[in-house]
Amino acid sequence: MAGLIRRSDIDEVRSRTNLADIVGDYVTLKSAGVGSMKGLCPFHDERSPSFHVRPQVGFYHCFGCGEGGDVFTFLQKMDHVTFAEAVERLAGRLGYALHYEEGGQVADQGNRSRILAANSAAEEFFREQLSTPEAEPARSFLGSRGFDPAAAERFSVGFAPASFDALGTHLRGRGFTQEELLASGLLGQGERNTYDRFRGRLVWPIKDTTGQTLGFGARKLLETDQGPKYLNTPETPVYHKSQVLYGLDLAKREIAREKRVVVVEGYTDVMACHLAGVTTAVATCGTAFGGDHIKVIRRIMGDTANADTTQLGEVVFTFDPDEAGQKAASRAFIEEQRFAAQTYVAVAPEGLDPCDLRLERGDDAVRHLVSSRKPMYEFMVRRQLDRFDLETVEGRVSALRAAAPIVADIRDQALSIGYERSVAGWIGIEPREVGRAVQAARQQAARTPRESAPVRSSGGEGPGGIAAGDATAARGESEAPTIGIAQLPTDPVTRLEQELLMALLQHPGEVPIDTARTALQTTFSQPALATVRDALLVALEHYGTPDWVRRVSDEAPTAFGPLVTQLAIAPLPIRDGHVATYCRGVTVSLIERDLLRRKTELLGALQRMDSAQDPDRYRALQQQMVDIETERRRVRGD
Repeated sequence: MAGLIRRSDIDEVRSRTNLADIVGDYVTLKSAGVGSMKGLCPFHDERSPSFHVRPQVGFYHCFGCGEGGDVFTFLQKMDHVTFAEAVERLAGRLGYALHYEEGGQVADQGNRSRILAANSAAEEFFREQLSTPEAEPARSFLGSRGFDPAAAERFSVGFAPASFDALGTHLRGRGFTQEELLASGLLGQGERNTYDRFRGRLVWPIKDTTGQTLGFGARKLLETDQGPKYLNTPETPVYHKSQVLYGLDLAKREIAREKRVVVVEGYTDVMACHLAGVTTAVATCGTAFGGDHIKVIRRIMGDTANADTTQLGEVVFTFDPDEAGQKAASRAFIEEQRFAAQTYVAVAPEGLDPCDLRLERGDDAVRHLVSSRKPMYEFMVRRQLDRFDLETVEGRVSALRAAAPIVADIRDQALSIGYERSVAGWIGIEPREVGRAVQAARQQAARTPRESAPVRSSGGEGPGGIAAGDATAARGESEAPTIGIAQLPTDPVTRLEQELLMALLQHPGEVPIDTARTALQTTFSQPALATVRDALLVALEHYGTPDWVRRVSDEAPTAFGPLVTQLAIAPLPIRDGHVATYCRGVTVSLIERDLLRRKTELLGALQRMDSAQDPDRYRALQQQMVDIETERRRVRGD
């Protein structure tokens, strides 16, 4: 397990990174006043921009959907990476060397970086080789499958020369060591020498969601090649076949936007689907679709339970109708209830996979294949019924016994009842007979529960999975309702307190720290704002530093973190760019309000007091009145 990145390095990467530059890769930002930018939110559909970015503050917030955070949060949610991966990615962008806790982990991370660099260099080499005369078999294969040079370029397809050391020699010339190349899986170790793992093959790079090349898949082209039809990178420190999906780097945004993923069986199927307009297609890489793949897809889809089934996502599996495809369907069905999303199966006519379907019948046929998908449960029930002769009593009884456990597995009661009726019609027996068989199967299942708990009843992981809750878990805090600006009252007093906090968070350079401290030590009437005020006071030693807002957010209770972010992002009602005048104005107004309150309390005390009975106390109160007036004039600059 990798060591933790040092906190000082995280802070350094954050301070050196311009949030607007990172967000600008995904969102078109325009000026929204002094120090503020805005654009259309990348996390939800909207017509007018409500997504605000404060580069100097280092935070963003959408006032439409409530998403907000810093540059690391943004990358986690946009590219579906972990917190550590987001830090490492930005550090690499800056050329900043990270340090890790737990001695010895730095070398592991360095090895990971070198493996990724070697994979990137290998991808470049393979792509260049595709245009050489030796690569004619590869180009011919692509052409025979309906892929032109533009398609090869789009999917970064390359060619590995039929040589034992062409790649190794090239990469060693680029500064990579033999140990690094062996660790990356690009080279294999023979009895005497190393050799290129991929030789005389068409090569597809397999990438993570950030676009980094983790490994490769390669197809045999030459009759002299005695290896398997497809050969993949072995398990390495960066490549784990059970956790990667080919095409996910290209499909992730459409998957998140459409809340649909299409799982196909091969690299050329992914290419065919994308070229036909089905841009949410992905494929496993040399292994069956399993639980780790589901976790990846659910994080990207934002696959959470929803009582309104029309709002659930869709997972569409395409399977070949042959025996291998049927086995794959059975394995997918076993994992089906890990999804909150609705699951479907699409089987092309005449045993065609998506690539063959596109070749023979065109792009429309591929799109129709996906749009005509059938629910997974219906597919599995019909698959069971096809095994029996429904013209005989024995066949109908056997078919019912085979179908009942599948229907019993449906947790949606209304859907289960609907399938009982459908099965009765398909088999040709009374619905009550099906109901009794399903109930018996359900009772049997209760006595022998499935290992994997379904997620539909609980919602499972949210968008970003565990990573989304890392901060809360790390601090040992439980989830709590949050409060935002929208929940605050709109009376003048609350508005003044709110604008003071906004001014101090967004423009600390415009208000001296002593004046800020005085303003923050006044009485706040709004409880939520008073809590944030306390966080500002605790973090005041960081006032005006690059991580000022983050320090305040760290000090605030978890439920008030979003409010801190919103106060640091929300546009201030400043006209003509007079930032200093505005910030000084709200600060002075709040201090004067507190001085007026204190003056009123002193006047009441004087009126209730008999000066003759306690002349010393009376004079002390009068002096306090003078001091308050002097302070008021000082604050106003009179």
